[in-house]
Amino acid sequence: MFLQLLCLLQLLLLTVASSSSSSVAPFFKAKAGCDAKCGNISIPYPFGIIKPNGDECSVDGVGYGYRITCNTSFQPPKPFIDRGNVEIREISETEIRIRNTLATLCYNKFGNITLDLGLASIDVSPTPFTLSNTKNMFFGIGCKTYASLDGPDLHNYSSVCSSSCQSRESVVSGACFGNGCCQSTIPKGLKRFRVSLLAGQPENMSDISSFDPCSYAFIGEQDRYTFNASDVLEGNMFTSKGKDVHIVLDWAIGNKNCEESQKNLTNFACQANTYCTNSENNLGYRCICNDGYLGNPYLSPGCEDINECEDQYNSPCVGTCTNTMGSYKCSCPKGSHGDGRRGGSGCFQNNQAFPVFKICLGVGIGFLLLAIGSSWLYFSMRKRNEILLKANFFHKNGGLLLEQQISSQESSGESLAKIFTADELKVATQNYDEKLILGRGGHGIVYKGTLSDNRVVAIKKSKISDENQIEEFINELVILTQVNHRNVVKILGCCLETEVPLLVYEYVSNGTLSQHIHTRKDGTSPSISWESRLRIAAETAGAVAYLHSAACIPIIHRDIKSANVLLDESYTAKVADFGASRLNPLDLNEKDTCSRDLWVSGSRILSIWPVDRQKRLELLTGERPISLARPEEKHNFAIYFHSLVTENDIFETLEARVATEGKREQVLAVAMLAKRCLNLRGEDRPTMKQVAMELESLRKSESSSTHQSIQDHYLRHNAEQARMVPESTDLYTWPLQIKVATGRGEKNNSKSNALLINTN
Repeated sequence: MFLQLLCLLQLLLLTVASSSSSSVAPFFKAKAGCDAKCGNISIPYPFGIIKPNGDECSVDGVGYGYRITCNTSFQPPKPFIDRGNVEIREISETEIRIRNTLATLCYNKFGNITLDLGLASIDVSPTPFTLSNTKNMFFGIGCKTYASLDGPDLHNYSSVCSSSCQSRESVVSGACFGNGCCQSTIPKGLKRFRVSLLAGQPENMSDISSFDPCSYAFIGEQDRYTFNASDVLEGNMFTSKGKDVHIVLDWAIGNKNCEESQKNLTNFACQANTYCTNSENNLGYRCICNDGYLGNPYLSPGCEDINECEDQYNSPCVGTCTNTMGSYKCSCPKGSHGDGRRGGSGCFQNNQAFPVFKICLGVGIGFLLLAIGSSWLYFSMRKRNEILLKANFFHKNGGLLLEQQISSQESSGESLAKIFTADELKVATQNYDEKLILGRGGHGIVYKGTLSDNRVVAIKKSKISDENQIEEFINELVILTQVNHRNVVKILGCCLETEVPLLVYEYVSNGTLSQHIHTRKDGTSPSISWESRLRIAAETAGAVAYLHSAACIPIIHRDIKSANVLLDESYTAKVADFGASRLNPLDLNEKDTCSRDLWVSGSRILSIWPVDRQKRLELLTGERPISLARPEEKHNFAIYFHSLVTENDIFETLEARVATEGKREQVLAVAMLAKRCLNLRGEDRPTMKQVAMELESLRKSESSSTHQSIQDHYLRHNAEQARMVPESTDLYTWPLQIKVATGRGEKNNSKSNALLINTN
């Protein structure tokens, strides 16, 4: 009976897995003679509270930031980084959580501002700490809210998000994708930032002030904030809640990696029985106790051995436990055998009369077969549920409607949109490997993929889906698959078996036009020639003219910018990203069509220049449309350029390679065309077809043409255009009912036909 009970006990022990070394996290303590707490916040070494007598309680010789001021004027006292105003809320082994700061704008019932705190900033640049790009997120809260984030240390990094809601009932808790709440990621290495809100006009704000009197913008820990409708509907009550969403800083020792720091052991912070690891988001390093040791790795004499055998109730051995430095040994009592470990073979009595081993083996095999059967049943059920889930997604995302459209196309002999399976695209992207990410945007992530026939494609994985617009999405997808133009990125098909549809495009290998015409982060100049710039401008204009006038149903892109023009290996332009586009039904009146085309969702609206015409200005100057890093008169470069062209003084703004390679007369002609495109009055601007024709004509002009010959060419060309009856009307020349951006809403303006601009 004793042996049978012992056998059952061993079988039970086989199901319990215990670590061979302690997994307890190393505890932190303060330096001897120094306070370990400020109020309710623990201050572990290498951090230390500044003492009145000047004694150092923080780590020496590694820079500013580890000294802590304990302000006793608060009850309880509060800690701050060094002698600054950044309040610490928690310090862990790898992170510091600090108190948040919010940008706030509040309005009364007339739409007038009652609280103007529209700008907020935090600066930890003197320290070796940085904002965590994996745990923090940039948020904007409110209806008709337009929030921006600027990081001047990262080559003038900027990001925006906008949110809107038309009524109290339209605000829904949970999702933060533009309906009362918007969010955006932050870059790696950010140390100093400024968040700001763009104020709206009173007449635009009065209609929402009854249920949304305030807007907010802030950076905070994404796992500690979930959007709730009350954040919008309860007005300035959100302020205290927002400040409790802490900002996470990644901290490390000094500003050198492990290898460089170990060259100077005098200032090297890691003590005995530790190892050094480099920080992922900082330049410094951190110290960690070796396995089997516990303690503060920064304090002498270092980490101490853990006595795994000390607690007899949680001992890793079922036999005799003997502690060793950094580990332990297990042994079985006399008269038994085995490894003596929990989770191992344990200890068995040396008794050959009773077949203990055979019985235990048989029972173990039985348990193994039971486990295999249970696993098979579990995976079979999961596979069945996955098939049903894919079918539900396919139906929800309009799969039946798309199949009907494809069947109709097959009967008419038109080009087809392929419906890909979720498994095909999962294999093509190696299970959506982050190494294959081509870009991230406000609407989703784009991956590089390789199909089973070795075709390389771009796969766009959207963030959200609107079930109310499924029919419109399918119809637009079918139309876009029929667009066949060498300068428009071809859409190949989609996958509807996922929660949100996946779109499959042709792959364009040479990056975006923006990457080739703007100065790179490493300071190197653009590499694209003047000849290529002129050709790309002509190709893009031709593609837009085709979408407006030649497509079976006119397509309005609504987001033409240098970042949405791709280049292939031969620098051929490809217009991409139709995420904001709309079809223009032929029976809509011109006024409604044009008005609807003007609003560019997710864009930073700070100007009134034409959206898809300003790109030619970027090609000439290499300057971004909007940049706060330039002098004030050049913040909006379109306005500045327009004034220079008016004064015949544009050459000082040209990008260096344009000024060197382009003939003066040819460059001047393109600049004059750009000026005409920037006219505020729609009827004063050329159509996209005219722009394409003029650019193509400039490309083909002889290199020896004089300034007078180019002028004569344009006089003849304009005269011919005046006599021509256009085959179709360019959408941007129609009478307009304008939507002027105020940052949080829209304003009808029947007297102006100014267009909005995307400044990303």
